Amino acid sequence: MAGMLDAVDQRTQLVGENRLELLMFRLNGLQMFAINVFKVQEVVQLPKLNLMPHRHDSVGGVTHFRGRTIPVIDLSQSIGMRPLSTDQSCNLIVTEYNNSIQGFMVGEVDRIINMNWNEILPPPDGVGRQNYLTAITKINEKIVEIIDVEKILAEISPYNTAISDHIVDKDLLSISTDLEVLVVDDSSVALAQCQATLDFLGIKVHTATDGKKGLELLKRWADQGETVPEKLLMLITDAEMPEMDGYRLTKEIREDPRLKDLHIVLHTSLSGSFNKAMVQKVGCDDFLSKFQPDKLATVIQDRMRMVVSKD
Repeated sequence: MAGMLDAVDQRTQLVGENRLELLMFRLNGLQMFAINVFKVQEVVQLPKLNLMPHRHDSVGGVTHFRGRTIPVIDLSQSIGMRPLSTDQSCNLIVTEYNNSIQGFMVGEVDRIINMNWNEILPPPDGVGRQNYLTAITKINEKIVEIIDVEKILAEISPYNTAISDHIVDKDLLSISTDLEVLVVDDSSVALAQCQATLDFLGIKVHTATDGKKGLELLKRWADQGETVPEKLLMLITDAEMPEMDGYRLTKEIREDPRLKDLHIVLHTSLSGSFNKAMVQKVGCDDFLSKFQPDKLATVIQDRMRMVVSKD
């Protein structure tokens, strides 16, 4: 099983090419699900779990993994399906999100598939487990559901969106009402967190739910005669999104003379060490892990100071 993930170094070549690799797996039935391989550290057979008192219903227990204790989340139960039974043949997908390590209990692990982001589509409007999907795609004419892991983690351990008092530079608040920021992210949880931080700082927020929509909005402003790098304080973009990812979005912006000077912050739950290298490759100005309101506020205020000093 571990051999499935041996070629991670080669996957960095996908960055900026609007491609991704998905790890596909099943839960209780025949339906296929997937998550981005970049977030996966290892896939192993489910080890013995230790129960925890007062645990969340979706947390099956904890286990020891490479010298640390990690929570194990029943992915089936967390999206509203029948819980997996530890008596059956289950696997553990160990992942890193926002600098935290956790395991997801799943059924059969299928394979890794290389795809283009334009083949990844937003889920249709609906109810039920569609609330836990960030995207869908088709493999061999069958629907594959890509799970919104950020939403699951936020429900198990809600993210703090408050900014610490000592972080806020009150002298900057007087200029913030004239500033605008575009946030591009397919996760409603991440959009809400960014919105809360920017609202607190008094900055006007524009949003788009994928890189393609974000690029279309930027080009529309430019077509209307706006000087976009002056209109926007910055662009805050997720890395992985349906139709066009944040890396490709950045590449497209840098290749458009009207947009190329836009300040771009990559805001993602993917591995920090990986993204710091990729920021330089595609031309982002900064990188920030998600759900850290103090650090987000610091990055925004640092950019505000740069703008003030130029004026």
